[in-house]
Amino acid sequence: MTQKITQDTELEENLKYLKLMLIREQYESLAKQASQKQLTHVQYLSELIQAQVHQRRDRAIERRIRQARFPQIKTMDQFNWSWPKKINQPQVRNLFRLKWIEDRSNVILIGGVGLGKSHIATALGYEACLKGYSVLFCTAVEAMNNLTAARSASRLKQELNKYIKPDLLICDELGYLPIDKTGADLLFQIISHRYEKGSLIITTNRVFKKWPEIFNNDSTLTAALLDRLLHHAETSMIEGDSYRMKEVIET
Repeated sequence: MTQKITQDTELEENLKYLKLMLIREQYESLAKQASQKQLTHVQYLSELIQAQVHQRRDRAIERRIRQARFPQIKTMDQFNWSWPKKINQPQVRNLFRLKWIEDRSNVILIGGVGLGKSHIATALGYEACLKGYSVLFCTAVEAMNNLTAARSASRLKQELNKYIKPDLLICDELGYLPIDKTGADLLFQIISHRYEKGSLIITTNRVFKKWPEIFNNDSTLTAALLDRLLHHAETSMIEGDSYRMKEVIET
């Protein structure tokens, strides 16, 4: 009996050292189940390892979702496909295969306010987290403000890395507010550093020919930015009235 206690204690200490906490908590109960099912030692070990793997995967997913900083969790099951007057549903659904992230390509969602661009972008980001990709969600203005403050504090490189490192960066609401020359230069740095190294989703209410208006009418910078952004990109146009005005319209 003393030997069994010593063995159990040693086993639990070793599992704690290896950080296999789920196995430490469940090996006895699973051993009883294995005995009842007449499982082999290998089958019992396989079930223990599988339970530990599932827990570790779940925690990794939770961590990626937390680090993505989504304003809200969105999925396409919640999306009202019937509301936009025009949306390429097969194209959007195909984006959820995430092949474009594997290829380090970009997605541009263009349309007016309240048409679900941010919803689609967030749902794509959420799906990417589930599939093991690192994601960061931000608005264009938020990113520019953070980088401008970082540059003033002589820590631009560190802050810039936050927007460069993730497998997928979602830059929401580009064009809703004008960006000055400093902000435009900083956004250009993000896109240049991510070019063919990481994927971008950009949501905007401006078609490409009006993008110079976003960037202080700097046509040269805008052309250089679009050249890198669109070299490997898929663009989806969404047309219609704001969904947020739906209830007002129906009353």
